[in-house]
Amino acid sequence: MKRILITGALGQIGSELTLKLREIYGADQVIATDIKKNDSEAVVGGPFETVDVMDVNKLMEIAKKYKVDTIMHLAALLSATAEANPIFAWKLNMGGLMNALETARELKAQFFTPSSIGAFGPSTPKIHTPQDTIMRPITMYGVNKVAGELLADYYYYKFGVDTRGLRFPGLISNVALPGGGTTDYAVEIYYEAVKKGKYTSYIAEGTYMDMMYMPDALRAIIDLMEADASKLKHRNSFNVTAMSIAPEDIAASIAMLVPGFELNYKVDPARQRIADSWPDSIDASAASEEWGFKYKYDLDKMTKDMIEKLRERL
Repeated sequence: MKRILITGALGQIGSELTLKLREIYGADQVIATDIKKNDSEAVVGGPFETVDVMDVNKLMEIAKKYKVDTIMHLAALLSATAEANPIFAWKLNMGGLMNALETARELKAQFFTPSSIGAFGPSTPKIHTPQDTIMRPITMYGVNKVAGELLADYYYYKFGVDTRGLRFPGLISNVALPGGGTTDYAVEIYYEAVKKGKYTSYIAEGTYMDMMYMPDALRAIIDLMEADASKLKHRNSFNVTAMSIAPEDIAASIAMLVPGFELNYKVDPARQRIADSWPDSIDASAASEEWGFKYKYDLDKMTKDMIEKLRERL
């Protein structure tokens, strides 16, 4: 990677990935784009362009202007938001992906887009979900992710585009606020712990889902993109994870640093239905074997860092 264009650069992953890539490759080498503009470091700290990924001509124009050799396509609606507006989700998630892939094909650029555990469904094995398994999701977001994985594979086999991707679990960040995902409770709970000392979870007790701390997610993206292509048997997308946890596990970890922290429940049936269709735990051995994936943060180490960072800021 030398000159990188990021779509959705102001979103949950993009707002931190942009800064990390600029730190590694240089500020002028990472072009951030999004449909909106703000005064964040991703905007003011390097090249930024306002781009709607639904406009393929604009996307192509900006990519050619900066002579990019890598495209990281992050612009998308997340699970709960997509389920509330499925028609628009299909148009944005799939139309935007196709436009980004076409841009990568035109420029012969390396390409990354994230998938998700949302690609799995109720018929998927729930414990240690394999890399290659049944994928029959029951949400529009999940359908988008499965289709996106296949489409990215197609562009590799048909056109030779160097496409790569990760199936992310829930991502927990102390920088970016939740953006409409089913696992967002795992971010909100930390903010509420610091601000109020209590949290009401919309996900039921005992609901296990895979999670990962954002610093590990960013490193996984970079490591995959830098990996030797000849060693990749899979491309779109690798299972990655750091922990399988339920709301009460996070609460217990928080309580060690926030004495008296209180967790209550008011289950949201729509998001609980999505959570129940996903695995309890996934197997990331293919990522470990093919490009050396590893994580640094377990639950307690993540909780310590989250609480420290949020106390500084809030």
